Amino acid sequence: MSKIKGGEFLIKEVTSDEIFIKEEFSEEQNMMRDAVQEFIDREVLPNRERFEKKDYALTESTMKKLGEMGLLGVSIPEVYGGIGMGFVSTMLVTDYVSGATGSLSTAYGAHTGIGIMPIYLYGSEDQKQKYLPDLIAGEKFGAYCLTEPEAGSDANSGKTTAVLTDDGKNYRINGQKMWISNAGFAKVFIVFARIEDDKNITAFVLDYDKENPNGILLGEEEHKLGIKASSTRQVFFTDTLVPVENMLSERGKGFKIALNALNVGRIKLAAGCNDAQRRTINKSVEYANERIQFKTPIAQFGAIQKKLADMSTKSYVSDAGIYRAAMDVENKIDELVAEGKTLQKAKLTAFSEFAIEAAILKVYVSEGVQFVTDEGIQVFGGMGFSEDTPMEAAWRDARITRIYEGTNEINRLLTVSMLLKKAMKGQVDLIGPATAVGKSLMAIPSFNTPDYSVLFSEEKEIIAKLKKAFLMVAGSAVQKYAMDLQNHQQLILAAAELMIEIYMAESAVLKAEKLAKKEGEEKVAGQIAMAKLNLFNAVESVSKNAKEAILYMAEGDEQRMMLMGLKRFTKYTNYPNTIALRKVIAEKVIEANAFCF
Repeated sequence: MSKIKGGEFLIKEVTSDEIFIKEEFSEEQNMMRDAVQEFIDREVLPNRERFEKKDYALTESTMKKLGEMGLLGVSIPEVYGGIGMGFVSTMLVTDYVSGATGSLSTAYGAHTGIGIMPIYLYGSEDQKQKYLPDLIAGEKFGAYCLTEPEAGSDANSGKTTAVLTDDGKNYRINGQKMWISNAGFAKVFIVFARIEDDKNITAFVLDYDKENPNGILLGEEEHKLGIKASSTRQVFFTDTLVPVENMLSERGKGFKIALNALNVGRIKLAAGCNDAQRRTINKSVEYANERIQFKTPIAQFGAIQKKLADMSTKSYVSDAGIYRAAMDVENKIDELVAEGKTLQKAKLTAFSEFAIEAAILKVYVSEGVQFVTDEGIQVFGGMGFSEDTPMEAAWRDARITRIYEGTNEINRLLTVSMLLKKAMKGQVDLIGPATAVGKSLMAIPSFNTPDYSVLFSEEKEIIAKLKKAFLMVAGSAVQKYAMDLQNHQQLILAAAELMIEIYMAESAVLKAEKLAKKEGEEKVAGQIAMAKLNLFNAVESVSKNAKEAILYMAEGDEQRMMLMGLKRFTKYTNYPNTIALRKVIAEKVIEANAFCF
Protein backbone atom coordinates (compact mmCIF):
# COMPACT_ATOMS: atom_id res chain seq x y z
CA MET A 1 0.00 0.00 0.00
CA SER A 2 1.00 3.60 -0.62
CA LYS A 3 3.09 5.56 1.84
CA ILE A 4 2.12 8.83 0.17
CA LYS A 5 1.91 12.00 2.27
CA GLY A 6 -1.10 14.26 2.36
CA GLY A 7 -1.22 16.48 -0.73
CA GLU A 8 1.52 14.52 -2.51
CA PHE A 9 -0.95 13.12 -5.04
CA LEU A 10 -0.33 16.35 -7.00
CA ILE A 11 3.34 15.62 -7.57
CA LYS A 12 3.59 11.82 -7.45
CA GLU A 13 2.30 9.06 -9.63
CA VAL A 14 0.12 6.62 -7.71
CA THR A 15 -0.57 3.14 -9.07
CA SER A 16 -3.77 1.12 -8.74
CA ASP A 17 -1.92 -1.37 -6.53
CA GLU A 18 -1.34 1.41 -4.00
CA ILE A 19 -4.96 2.34 -3.40
CA PHE A 20 -7.71 0.61 -1.42
CA ILE A 21 -11.21 0.01 -2.79
CA LYS A 22 -14.29 -1.17 -0.93
CA GLU A 23 -14.33 -4.36 -2.98
CA GLU A 24 -11.36 -5.34 -0.79
CA PHE A 25 -13.33 -5.24 2.46
CA SER A 26 -12.46 -8.11 4.75
CA GLU A 27 -15.05 -10.75 5.59
CA GLU A 28 -15.55 -9.05 8.97
CA GLN A 29 -16.09 -5.67 7.29
CA ASN A 30 -18.59 -7.13 4.83
CA MET A 31 -20.50 -8.69 7.72
CA MET A 32 -20.51 -5.34 9.50
CA ARG A 33 -21.76 -3.57 6.36
CA ASP A 34 -24.57 -6.11 5.94
CA ALA A 35 -25.57 -5.78 9.60
CA VAL A 36 -25.74 -2.00 9.36
CA GLN A 37 -27.76 -2.13 6.14
CA GLU A 38 -30.18 -4.61 7.66
CA PHE A 39 -30.61 -2.40 10.73
CA ILE A 40 -31.26 0.74 8.65
CA ASP A 41 -33.74 -1.08 6.40
CA ARG A 42 -35.58 -2.46 9.44
CA GLU A 43 -35.45 0.40 11.94
CA VAL A 44 -35.11 3.58 9.90
CA LEU A 45 -36.63 3.31 6.41
CA PRO A 46 -40.13 2.31 7.59
CA ASN A 47 -40.14 5.35 9.90
CA ARG A 48 -39.28 7.94 7.26
CA GLU A 49 -42.45 9.96 7.94
CA ARG A 50 -41.75 10.07 11.67
CA PHE A 51 -38.32 11.56 11.01
CA GLU A 52 -39.85 14.13 8.68
CA LYS A 53 -42.36 15.07 11.39
CA LYS A 54 -39.56 16.01 13.80
CA ASP A 55 -39.67 12.92 15.99
CA TYR A 56 -36.52 13.75 17.97
CA ALA A 57 -37.24 10.92 20.41
CA LEU A 58 -37.02 8.47 17.51
CA THR A 59 -33.61 9.82 16.55
CA GLU A 60 -32.41 9.45 20.15
CA SER A 61 -33.79 5.91 20.53
CA THR A 62 -32.26 4.85 17.20
CA MET A 63 -28.92 6.22 18.34
CA LYS A 64 -29.21 4.18 21.54
CA LYS A 65 -29.78 1.04 19.48
CA LEU A 66 -26.67 1.83 17.44
CA GLY A 67 -24.81 2.11 20.74
CA GLU A 68 -26.08 -1.30 21.80
CA MET A 69 -24.74 -2.71 18.53
CA GLY A 70 -21.31 -1.22 19.26
CA LEU A 71 -21.48 1.15 16.29
CA LEU A 72 -20.79 4.39 18.17
CA GLY A 73 -17.17 3.56 18.89
CA VAL A 74 -15.94 1.49 15.96
CA SER A 75 -12.32 2.70 16.06
CA ILE A 76 -12.13 3.53 19.79
CA PRO A 77 -10.02 1.02 21.77
CA GLU A 78 -11.83 -1.67 23.71
CA VAL A 79 -10.49 -0.33 27.02
CA TYR A 80 -12.91 2.61 26.64
CA GLY A 81 -15.83 0.50 25.42
CA GLY A 82 -15.13 0.62 21.68
CA ILE A 83 -14.41 -2.26 19.32
CA GLY A 84 -10.96 -1.11 18.24
CA MET A 85 -11.24 -1.50 14.48
CA GLY A 86 -9.37 0.55 11.89
CA PHE A 87 -10.35 3.82 10.26
CA VAL A 88 -11.66 2.15 7.10
CA SER A 89 -14.21 0.31 9.25
CA THR A 90 -15.21 3.60 10.88
CA MET A 91 -15.83 5.11 7.43
CA LEU A 92 -17.70 1.98 6.33
CA VAL A 93 -20.16 2.21 9.24
CA THR A 94 -20.58 5.97 8.81
CA ASP A 95 -21.30 5.37 5.12
CA TYR A 96 -24.01 2.74 5.57
CA VAL A 97 -25.62 4.21 8.70
CA SER A 98 -26.27 7.49 6.96
CA GLY A 99 -28.17 6.80 3.76
CA ALA A 100 -31.83 6.59 4.79
CA THR A 101 -32.33 9.94 6.52
CA GLY A 102 -30.16 12.99 7.08
CA SER A 103 -31.57 13.33 10.58
CA LEU A 104 -29.90 10.14 11.81
CA SER A 105 -26.83 10.82 9.67
CA THR A 106 -26.34 14.20 11.37
CA ALA A 107 -26.92 12.86 14.87
CA TYR A 108 -24.54 9.96 14.26
CA GLY A 109 -21.85 12.10 12.65
CA ALA A 110 -21.98 14.79 15.32
CA HIS A 111 -21.86 12.29 18.17
CA THR A 112 -19.20 9.89 16.87
CA GLY A 113 -17.07 12.62 15.28
CA ILE A 114 -16.96 16.00 16.96
CA GLY A 115 -18.76 14.72 20.07
CA ILE A 116 -16.46 11.82 20.97
CA MET A 117 -13.18 12.40 19.15
CA PRO A 118 -12.04 15.57 20.98
CA ILE A 119 -12.24 13.66 24.27
CA TYR A 120 -10.50 10.61 22.84
CA LEU A 121 -7.78 12.56 21.04
CA TYR A 122 -7.13 15.28 23.61
CA GLY A 123 -8.61 14.13 26.90
CA SER A 124 -6.65 13.06 29.95
CA GLU A 125 -6.83 9.41 30.93
CA ASP A 126 -9.32 10.29 33.69
CA GLN A 127 -11.50 12.20 31.22
CA LYS A 128 -11.48 9.31 28.75
CA GLN A 129 -12.32 6.76 31.45
CA LYS A 130 -15.10 8.98 32.77
CA TYR A 131 -16.84 9.96 29.52
CA LEU A 132 -16.05 7.58 26.67
CA PRO A 133 -17.73 4.35 27.90
CA ASP A 134 -21.14 6.02 28.30
CA LEU A 135 -20.80 7.94 25.01
CA ILE A 136 -19.83 4.80 23.12
CA ALA A 137 -22.58 2.68 24.69
CA GLY A 138 -25.24 5.26 23.84
CA GLU A 139 -25.98 5.85 27.52
CA LYS A 140 -25.14 9.52 26.94
CA PHE A 141 -24.79 11.64 23.82
CA GLY A 142 -22.36 14.39 22.97
CA ALA A 143 -22.66 17.85 21.44
CA TYR A 144 -20.01 20.21 20.16
CA CYS A 145 -20.50 23.85 21.17
CA LEU A 146 -18.28 25.96 18.92
CA THR A 147 -20.39 28.18 16.65
CA GLU A 148 -21.67 31.53 17.94
CA PRO A 149 -23.79 34.30 16.38
CA GLU A 150 -20.63 36.19 15.40
CA ALA A 151 -18.25 33.21 15.16
CA GLY A 152 -19.06 30.81 12.34
CA SER A 153 -16.28 30.17 9.85
CA ASP A 154 -14.04 32.37 12.01
CA ALA A 155 -14.26 29.92 14.89
CA ASN A 156 -11.52 31.51 16.99
CA SER A 157 -13.43 34.79 17.31
CA GLY A 158 -15.96 33.45 19.84
CA LYS A 159 -17.11 35.70 22.68
CA THR A 160 -17.96 33.00 25.24
CA THR A 161 -15.81 33.53 28.35
CA ALA A 162 -14.32 31.28 31.03
CA VAL A 163 -13.30 32.96 34.29
CA LEU A 164 -11.50 31.14 37.11
CA THR A 165 -13.41 31.27 40.39
CA ASP A 166 -11.78 32.79 43.46
CA ASP A 167 -11.18 29.37 45.03
CA GLY A 168 -9.42 28.18 41.85
CA LYS A 169 -11.58 25.06 41.62
CA ASN A 170 -13.88 25.95 38.72
CA TYR A 171 -14.23 28.05 35.61
CA ARG A 172 -17.38 30.13 35.24
CA ILE A 173 -18.68 29.94 31.64
CA ASN A 174 -20.82 32.70 30.13
CA GLY A 175 -21.92 32.94 26.51
CA GLN A 176 -24.13 31.73 23.72
CA LYS A 177 -23.70 28.94 21.18
CA MET A 178 -25.89 28.26 18.16
CA TRP A 179 -26.64 25.52 15.59
CA ILE A 180 -25.65 22.87 18.13
CA SER A 181 -26.47 19.39 16.79
CA ASN A 182 -27.81 16.86 19.34
CA ALA A 183 -28.32 19.66 21.90
CA GLY A 184 -31.84 18.49 22.76
CA PHE A 185 -30.73 15.12 24.09
CA ALA A 186 -27.01 15.59 24.77
CA LYS A 187 -25.64 15.08 28.26
CA VAL A 188 -22.00 15.93 27.47
CA PHE A 189 -21.02 19.22 25.86
CA ILE A 190 -17.64 20.10 24.39
CA VAL A 191 -17.61 23.87 24.97
CA PHE A 192 -15.13 26.41 23.62
CA ALA A 193 -14.52 29.62 25.57
CA ARG A 194 -11.87 32.30 25.94
CA ILE A 195 -9.92 32.76 29.18
CA GLU A 196 -9.08 36.42 29.85
CA ASP A 197 -7.46 37.96 26.76
CA ASP A 198 -5.97 34.73 25.40
CA LYS A 199 -5.26 34.73 21.69
CA ASN A 200 -6.88 31.31 21.30
CA ILE A 201 -9.95 29.72 22.81
CA THR A 202 -9.89 26.85 25.31
CA ALA A 203 -11.99 23.66 25.29
CA PHE A 204 -13.92 22.24 28.25
CA VAL A 205 -16.05 19.13 28.85
CA LEU A 206 -19.35 19.97 30.56
CA ASP A 207 -21.92 17.61 32.05
CA TYR A 208 -25.57 18.55 31.53
CA ASP A 209 -28.40 17.40 33.76
CA LYS A 210 -31.89 18.69 33.00
CA GLU A 211 -32.82 18.44 36.69
CA ASN A 212 -29.75 20.45 37.74
CA PRO A 213 -28.97 22.63 34.67
CA ASN A 214 -26.05 24.53 36.25
CA GLY A 215 -26.83 27.71 34.32
CA ILE A 216 -27.30 25.92 30.99
CA LEU A 217 -30.43 26.91 29.06
CA LEU A 218 -31.44 25.25 25.81
CA GLY A 219 -33.22 27.26 23.15
CA GLU A 220 -36.18 25.92 21.22
CA GLU A 221 -35.62 23.45 18.40
CA GLU A 222 -34.67 25.21 15.18
CA HIS A 223 -37.07 24.94 12.23
CA LYS A 224 -34.85 23.80 9.38
CA LEU A 225 -35.06 23.15 5.64
CA GLY A 226 -34.02 19.52 6.15
CA ILE A 227 -32.66 17.06 8.73
CA LYS A 228 -35.99 17.64 10.51
CA ALA A 229 -35.50 15.15 13.35
CA SER A 230 -31.93 16.19 14.05
CA SER A 231 -32.01 18.17 17.27
CA THR A 232 -30.53 21.63 16.63
CA ARG A 233 -30.71 24.28 19.35
CA GLN A 234 -29.01 27.31 20.78
CA VAL A 235 -27.26 26.72 24.10
CA PHE A 236 -26.89 29.55 26.64
CA PHE A 237 -24.40 29.48 29.53
CA THR A 238 -24.96 31.74 32.53
CA ASP A 239 -22.37 31.39 35.29
CA THR A 240 -22.06 27.72 34.43
CA LEU A 241 -19.44 26.09 36.65
CA VAL A 242 -17.05 23.56 35.20
CA PRO A 243 -14.29 21.97 37.31
CA VAL A 244 -10.74 22.95 36.34
CA GLU A 245 -9.95 19.29 35.73
CA ASN A 246 -12.54 19.33 32.91
CA MET A 247 -10.36 21.55 30.75
CA LEU A 248 -9.63 19.59 27.58
CA SER A 249 -5.89 19.47 26.85
CA GLU A 250 -4.30 22.80 27.81
CA ARG A 251 -5.28 26.42 28.07
CA GLY A 252 -5.42 28.09 24.65
CA LYS A 253 -5.43 24.77 22.75
CA GLY A 254 -9.13 24.96 21.91
CA PHE A 255 -8.66 26.34 18.42
CA LYS A 256 -6.25 23.53 17.58
CA ILE A 257 -8.71 20.99 18.97
CA ALA A 258 -11.51 22.52 16.90
CA LEU A 259 -9.49 22.39 13.69
CA ASN A 260 -8.34 18.80 14.18
CA ALA A 261 -11.83 17.65 15.16
CA LEU A 262 -13.08 19.16 11.90
CA ASN A 263 -10.45 17.20 9.93
CA VAL A 264 -12.08 14.00 11.19
CA GLY A 265 -15.56 15.43 10.79
CA ARG A 266 -15.00 16.40 7.16
CA ILE A 267 -13.82 13.05 5.90
CA LYS A 268 -16.56 11.27 7.86
CA LEU A 269 -19.14 13.69 6.45
CA ALA A 270 -18.10 12.58 2.96
CA ALA A 271 -18.76 8.98 3.98
CA GLY A 272 -22.05 10.11 5.52
CA CYS A 273 -23.24 11.37 2.12
CA ASN A 274 -22.28 8.24 0.24
CA ASP A 275 -25.11 5.78 0.82
CA ALA A 276 -27.67 8.55 0.29
CA GLN A 277 -26.44 8.73 -3.31
CA ARG A 278 -26.76 4.98 -3.81
CA ARG A 279 -30.24 4.83 -2.30
CA THR A 280 -31.43 7.79 -4.36
CA ILE A 281 -30.16 6.14 -7.54
CA ASN A 282 -31.89 2.88 -6.58
CA LYS A 283 -35.24 4.62 -6.15
CA SER A 284 -34.75 6.59 -9.37
CA VAL A 285 -33.96 3.50 -11.45
CA GLU A 286 -36.88 1.56 -9.98
CA TYR A 287 -39.25 4.42 -10.79
CA ALA A 288 -37.81 4.90 -14.28
CA ASN A 289 -38.33 1.20 -15.05
CA GLU A 290 -41.92 1.27 -13.75
CA ARG A 291 -43.11 4.65 -15.07
CA ILE A 292 -44.72 4.27 -18.49
CA GLN A 293 -45.02 7.21 -20.86
CA PHE A 294 -45.80 6.98 -24.58
CA LYS A 295 -46.24 3.22 -23.97
CA THR A 296 -42.57 2.96 -22.97
CA PRO A 297 -40.76 2.83 -19.58
CA ILE A 298 -39.06 6.20 -19.19
CA ALA A 299 -35.82 4.34 -18.43
CA GLN A 300 -35.62 3.67 -22.16
CA PHE A 301 -35.47 7.37 -23.01
CA GLY A 302 -32.03 8.84 -23.64
CA ALA A 303 -32.75 11.92 -21.51
CA ILE A 304 -33.45 9.73 -18.47
CA GLN A 305 -30.50 7.46 -19.21
CA LYS A 306 -28.20 10.49 -19.22
CA LYS A 307 -29.38 11.38 -15.72
CA LEU A 308 -28.99 7.84 -14.41
CA ALA A 309 -25.47 7.63 -15.88
CA ASP A 310 -24.39 10.98 -14.46
CA MET A 311 -25.87 10.18 -11.04
CA SER A 312 -24.15 6.79 -10.98
CA THR A 313 -20.84 8.35 -11.99
CA LYS A 314 -20.98 10.85 -9.10
CA SER A 315 -21.61 8.04 -6.66
CA TYR A 316 -18.89 5.81 -8.09
CA VAL A 317 -16.28 8.57 -8.03
CA SER A 318 -17.24 9.56 -4.48
CA ASP A 319 -16.83 5.99 -3.34
CA ALA A 320 -13.40 5.70 -4.96
CA GLY A 321 -12.06 8.82 -3.24
CA ILE A 322 -13.58 8.05 0.16
CA TYR A 323 -12.04 4.61 0.60
CA ARG A 324 -8.74 5.58 -1.00
CA ALA A 325 -8.30 8.34 1.59
CA ALA A 326 -9.63 6.20 4.44
CA MET A 327 -6.95 3.59 3.88
CA ASP A 328 -4.24 6.25 3.51
CA VAL A 329 -5.25 7.51 6.96
CA GLU A 330 -5.32 3.99 8.39
CA ASN A 331 -1.91 3.16 6.90
CA LYS A 332 -0.44 6.33 8.38
CA ILE A 333 -1.85 5.46 11.81
CA ASP A 334 -0.34 1.96 11.63
CA GLU A 335 3.00 3.35 10.45
CA LEU A 336 3.19 5.84 13.35
CA VAL A 337 2.20 3.21 15.92
CA ALA A 338 4.93 0.92 14.56
CA GLU A 339 7.38 3.79 15.10
CA GLY A 340 6.42 3.91 18.78
CA LYS A 341 3.76 6.64 18.92
CA THR A 342 0.67 6.08 21.03
CA LEU A 343 -2.50 5.22 19.08
CA GLN A 344 -4.01 8.53 20.21
CA LYS A 345 -1.05 10.57 18.94
CA ALA A 346 -0.86 8.51 15.74
CA LYS A 347 -4.50 9.24 14.92
CA LEU A 348 -4.08 12.95 15.60
CA THR A 349 -1.08 13.10 13.29
CA ALA A 350 -2.72 11.03 10.56
CA PHE A 351 -5.92 13.10 10.52
CA SER A 352 -3.82 16.25 10.25
CA GLU A 353 -1.61 14.71 7.54
CA PHE A 354 -4.58 14.07 5.26
CA ALA A 355 -6.54 17.22 6.08
CA ILE A 356 -6.30 18.32 2.42
CA GLU A 357 -7.89 15.11 1.18
CA ALA A 358 -10.57 15.38 3.90
CA ALA A 359 -11.51 18.87 2.69
CA ILE A 360 -11.53 17.74 -0.95
CA LEU A 361 -13.84 14.83 -0.16
CA LYS A 362 -16.14 16.97 1.96
CA VAL A 363 -16.63 19.37 -0.93
CA TYR A 364 -16.93 16.82 -3.75
CA VAL A 365 -19.24 14.32 -2.04
CA SER A 366 -21.53 16.91 -0.44
CA GLU A 367 -22.01 18.53 -3.84
CA GLY A 368 -22.36 15.10 -5.40
CA VAL A 369 -25.22 14.09 -3.12
CA GLN A 370 -26.96 17.41 -3.83
CA PHE A 371 -26.63 16.76 -7.57
CA VAL A 372 -27.85 13.18 -7.28
CA THR A 373 -30.89 14.03 -5.17
CA ASP A 374 -31.78 16.96 -7.43
CA GLU A 375 -31.66 14.72 -10.48
CA GLY A 376 -33.63 12.13 -8.52
CA ILE A 377 -36.47 14.63 -8.17
CA GLN A 378 -36.28 15.28 -11.91
CA VAL A 379 -36.49 11.58 -12.78
CA PHE A 380 -39.64 11.35 -10.69
CA GLY A 381 -41.03 14.48 -12.36
CA GLY A 382 -44.04 15.96 -10.57
CA MET A 383 -44.06 13.07 -8.11
CA GLY A 384 -40.53 13.98 -7.10
CA PHE A 385 -41.83 17.27 -5.71
CA SER A 386 -44.34 15.45 -3.51
CA GLU A 387 -43.77 14.46 0.10
CA ASP A 388 -45.23 11.08 -0.80
CA THR A 389 -41.97 10.12 -2.46
CA PRO A 390 -38.54 10.08 -0.73
CA MET A 391 -36.87 12.41 -3.25
CA GLU A 392 -37.79 15.80 -1.81
CA ALA A 393 -36.73 14.84 1.73
CA ALA A 394 -33.43 13.45 0.41
CA TRP A 395 -32.82 16.72 -1.48
CA ARG A 396 -33.57 18.85 1.59
CA ASP A 397 -31.40 16.70 3.84
CA ALA A 398 -28.51 16.92 1.36
CA ARG A 399 -28.45 20.71 1.37
CA ILE A 400 -26.92 21.12 4.84
CA THR A 401 -23.88 19.01 3.94
CA ARG A 402 -22.43 21.90 1.92
CA ILE A 403 -22.59 24.13 5.02
CA TYR A 404 -21.61 22.27 8.14
CA GLU A 405 -18.09 21.03 8.98
CA GLY A 406 -16.99 24.29 7.34
CA THR A 407 -18.79 25.67 4.28
CA ASN A 408 -17.62 24.34 0.95
CA GLU A 409 -16.20 27.76 0.14
CA ILE A 410 -14.07 27.68 3.29
CA ASN A 411 -12.99 24.11 2.54
CA ARG A 412 -11.97 25.04 -0.99
CA LEU A 413 -9.83 27.88 0.35
CA LEU A 414 -8.37 25.50 2.94
CA THR A 415 -7.24 22.91 0.38
CA VAL A 416 -4.92 25.45 -1.24
CA SER A 417 -3.75 27.18 1.94
CA MET A 418 -2.94 23.86 3.66
CA LEU A 419 -1.01 22.70 0.60
CA LEU A 420 1.03 25.90 0.47
CA LYS A 421 1.78 25.65 4.21
CA LYS A 422 3.05 22.10 3.67
CA ALA A 423 5.22 23.36 0.82
CA MET A 424 6.65 26.20 2.92
CA LYS A 425 7.49 23.72 5.70
CA GLY A 426 9.24 21.45 3.21
CA GLN A 427 6.69 18.66 3.75
CA VAL A 428 5.64 18.61 0.09
CA ASP A 429 8.00 19.62 -2.71
CA LEU A 430 5.94 21.88 -4.95
CA ILE A 431 8.72 24.23 -6.00
CA GLY A 432 10.78 21.66 -7.92
CA PRO A 433 7.88 20.22 -9.97
CA ALA A 434 6.37 23.69 -10.55
CA THR A 435 9.72 24.99 -11.83
CA ALA A 436 10.05 21.99 -14.12
CA VAL A 437 6.57 22.64 -15.54
CA GLY A 438 7.47 26.30 -16.11
CA LYS A 439 10.57 25.29 -18.08
CA SER A 440 8.60 22.74 -20.10
CA LEU A 441 6.34 25.50 -21.42
CA MET A 442 9.33 26.80 -23.37
CA ALA A 443 10.14 23.39 -24.87
CA ILE A 444 8.88 22.14 -28.22
CA PRO A 445 6.13 19.57 -27.60
CA SER A 446 6.50 16.02 -28.88
CA PHE A 447 4.54 15.15 -32.02
CA ASN A 448 4.98 11.40 -31.69
CA THR A 449 1.83 9.31 -31.69
CA PRO A 450 1.84 7.41 -28.38
CA ASP A 451 0.69 3.81 -27.94
CA TYR A 452 -2.50 3.83 -25.88
CA SER A 453 -3.42 0.17 -26.40
CA VAL A 454 -3.26 -0.62 -22.68
CA LEU A 455 -6.38 0.22 -20.65
CA PHE A 456 -6.26 3.72 -19.13
CA SER A 457 -2.81 4.50 -20.55
CA GLU A 458 -4.06 7.74 -22.10
CA GLU A 459 -6.25 8.59 -19.11
CA LYS A 460 -3.32 8.27 -16.70
CA GLU A 461 -1.19 10.44 -18.96
CA ILE A 462 -3.95 13.06 -18.99
CA ILE A 463 -4.14 13.00 -15.18
CA ALA A 464 -0.39 13.61 -15.08
CA LYS A 465 -0.89 16.57 -17.41
CA LEU A 466 -3.72 17.94 -15.25
CA LYS A 467 -1.28 17.91 -12.34
CA LYS A 468 1.08 20.01 -14.47
CA ALA A 469 -1.77 22.43 -15.17
CA PHE A 470 -2.28 22.84 -11.43
CA LEU A 471 1.42 23.34 -10.78
CA MET A 472 1.58 25.93 -13.56
CA VAL A 473 -1.34 27.91 -12.12
CA ALA A 474 -0.36 27.53 -8.46
CA GLY A 475 3.32 28.24 -9.11
CA SER A 476 2.51 31.42 -11.02
CA ALA A 477 0.02 32.55 -8.36
CA VAL A 478 2.53 32.09 -5.53
CA GLN A 479 5.29 33.79 -7.49
CA LYS A 480 3.07 36.75 -8.36
CA TYR A 481 1.21 37.32 -5.09
CA ALA A 482 3.33 35.59 -2.41
CA MET A 483 1.85 36.24 1.06
CA ASP A 484 -0.88 38.44 -0.47
CA LEU A 485 -2.39 35.42 -2.23
CA GLN A 486 -4.98 35.04 0.55
CA ASN A 487 -6.57 38.29 -0.65
CA HIS A 488 -7.30 36.78 -4.07
CA GLN A 489 -10.00 34.32 -3.06
CA GLN A 490 -11.52 33.74 -6.49
CA LEU A 491 -8.08 32.75 -7.78
CA ILE A 492 -7.67 30.34 -4.87
CA LEU A 493 -11.12 28.88 -5.53
CA ALA A 494 -10.13 28.20 -9.14
CA ALA A 495 -6.93 26.45 -8.01
CA ALA A 496 -8.92 24.44 -5.47
CA GLU A 497 -11.24 23.23 -8.21
CA LEU A 498 -8.23 21.83 -10.04
CA MET A 499 -7.07 19.98 -6.91
CA ILE A 500 -10.51 18.49 -6.33
CA GLU A 501 -11.00 17.31 -9.90
CA ILE A 502 -7.50 15.79 -10.07
CA TYR A 503 -7.81 13.82 -6.83
CA MET A 504 -11.26 12.47 -7.58
CA ALA A 505 -10.54 11.65 -11.24
CA GLU A 506 -7.35 9.82 -10.33
CA SER A 507 -9.16 7.87 -7.61
CA ALA A 508 -11.87 6.77 -10.05
CA VAL A 509 -9.44 5.71 -12.78
CA LEU A 510 -7.22 3.78 -10.36
CA LYS A 511 -10.22 2.02 -8.85
CA ALA A 512 -11.55 0.97 -12.26
CA GLU A 513 -8.08 -0.17 -13.32
CA LYS A 514 -7.70 -2.24 -10.16
CA LEU A 515 -11.08 -3.88 -10.73
CA ALA A 516 -10.28 -4.56 -14.39
CA LYS A 517 -7.03 -6.30 -13.42
CA LYS A 518 -8.91 -8.40 -10.89
CA GLU A 519 -12.11 -9.24 -12.78
CA GLY A 520 -11.44 -8.49 -16.45
CA GLU A 521 -12.37 -5.46 -18.51
CA GLU A 522 -15.64 -6.89 -19.84
CA LYS A 523 -17.02 -7.56 -16.36
CA VAL A 524 -16.33 -4.01 -15.16
CA ALA A 525 -17.27 -2.17 -18.36
CA GLY A 526 -19.58 0.12 -16.40
CA GLN A 527 -16.85 1.14 -13.94
CA ILE A 528 -14.44 1.78 -16.81
CA ALA A 529 -17.06 3.92 -18.54
CA MET A 530 -17.71 5.96 -15.38
CA ALA A 531 -14.00 6.59 -14.81
CA LYS A 532 -13.61 7.78 -18.41
CA LEU A 533 -16.75 9.92 -18.35
CA ASN A 534 -15.72 11.56 -15.08
CA LEU A 535 -12.22 12.28 -16.36
CA PHE A 536 -13.63 13.98 -19.46
CA ASN A 537 -15.77 16.20 -17.20
CA ALA A 538 -12.75 16.86 -14.98
CA VAL A 539 -10.66 17.97 -17.97
CA GLU A 540 -13.41 20.39 -19.00
CA SER A 541 -13.57 21.78 -15.44
CA VAL A 542 -9.79 22.13 -15.19
CA SER A 543 -9.67 23.87 -18.56
CA LYS A 544 -12.34 26.39 -17.53
CA ASN A 545 -11.03 27.14 -14.04
CA ALA A 546 -7.37 27.26 -15.03
CA LYS A 547 -8.20 29.59 -17.91
CA GLU A 548 -10.04 31.94 -15.53
CA ALA A 549 -7.02 31.93 -13.21
CA ILE A 550 -4.58 32.62 -16.04
CA LEU A 551 -6.66 35.46 -17.48
CA TYR A 552 -6.84 37.01 -14.01
CA MET A 553 -3.17 36.95 -13.07
CA ALA A 554 -1.19 36.99 -16.34
CA GLU A 555 -0.88 39.37 -19.27
CA GLY A 556 0.85 39.59 -22.64
CA ASP A 557 3.40 36.93 -23.55
CA GLU A 558 3.14 35.24 -20.16
CA GLN A 559 -0.60 34.84 -20.57
CA ARG A 560 -0.27 33.48 -24.12
CA MET A 561 2.41 31.04 -23.00
CA MET A 562 0.30 29.74 -20.10
CA LEU A 563 -2.83 29.42 -22.24
CA MET A 564 -0.85 27.42 -24.80
CA GLY A 565 0.45 25.23 -21.97
CA LEU A 566 -3.08 24.74 -20.64
CA LYS A 567 -4.30 23.70 -24.08
CA ARG A 568 -1.49 21.14 -24.22
CA PHE A 569 -2.26 19.87 -20.70
CA THR A 570 -5.99 19.39 -21.36
CA LYS A 571 -5.82 17.81 -24.83
CA TYR A 572 -6.78 14.23 -25.60
CA THR A 573 -5.27 12.28 -28.46
CA ASN A 574 -8.43 10.16 -28.55
CA TYR A 575 -11.44 12.00 -27.17
CA PRO A 576 -13.99 9.70 -25.51
CA ASN A 577 -17.49 9.26 -26.88
CA THR A 578 -19.30 10.47 -23.76
CA ILE A 579 -22.80 9.68 -25.04
CA ALA A 580 -21.75 6.10 -25.71
CA LEU A 581 -20.16 5.90 -22.24
CA ARG A 582 -23.41 7.07 -20.63
CA LYS A 583 -25.34 4.41 -22.54
CA VAL A 584 -23.05 1.70 -21.16
CA ILE A 585 -23.51 2.97 -17.59
CA ALA A 586 -27.26 3.45 -17.88
CA GLU A 587 -27.82 0.01 -19.39
CA LYS A 588 -26.06 -1.57 -16.41
CA VAL A 589 -28.18 0.15 -13.74
CA ILE A 590 -31.41 -0.24 -15.72
CA GLU A 591 -30.85 -3.97 -16.17
CA ALA A 592 -29.93 -4.39 -12.48
CA ASN A 593 -32.80 -2.06 -11.45
CA ALA A 594 -30.33 -0.57 -8.94
CA PHE A 595 -26.94 1.09 -8.54
CA CYS A 596 -24.87 -2.03 -9.15
CA PHE A 597 -21.26 -0.87 -8.93
